[in-house]
Amino acid sequence: MKAKQYISGMALAGALLAASPAQADDPTSLGTFDDWEAFTYQSAGAPVCYVFSVPKKTESDKKVAKRDPVYFLVTHFPGRKIRGQVSTIIGYPFKESSTVAVKVDDQAFELFTSGDTAWAAAADVEALIVKALRTGKSLSVTGTSWKGTQTTDIYSLAGVAKALDKIDSSCK
Repeated sequence: MKAKQYISGMALAGALLAASPAQADDPTSLGTFDDWEAFTYQSAGAPVCYVFSVPKKTESDKKVAKRDPVYFLVTHFPGRKIRGQVSTIIGYPFKESSTVAVKVDDQAFELFTSGDTAWAAAADVEALIVKALRTGKSLSVTGTSWKGTQTTDIYSLAGVAKALDKIDSSCK
């Protein structure tokens, strides 16, 4: 990954996942695994681990205005007994009350939106998405901006299984 994306990814993901800046340490790299990176940090005395990637390609139904950085993440919060929380940061505010279509190869899932982020509604859906990510080849995330522009971000899944294995072993 490019250095700028790497630094932005750490800062953005850390800010998203930390309860407050005073309670979280800076993220520490656990490694790069092809197109995915793994990190850990401490928040309120407990470890947090996550993997993330950036899209390889973006498609849109209109000319896309400048977007903030875009990421897909899977996070473990063992202190809160949460493993495999799936989220995406899309780089623009989503259309209010919209959903996001996530597709891993031919498996389809839906995420709910809030601001510029989307999550799965239940842990069982997250588990299905993570399972699909481990064996899939391609991930697409389709959302609609508050202005009505639909974008589809396409990610490579090369390395995601190894990155997930790393956070599984590092964040128990």
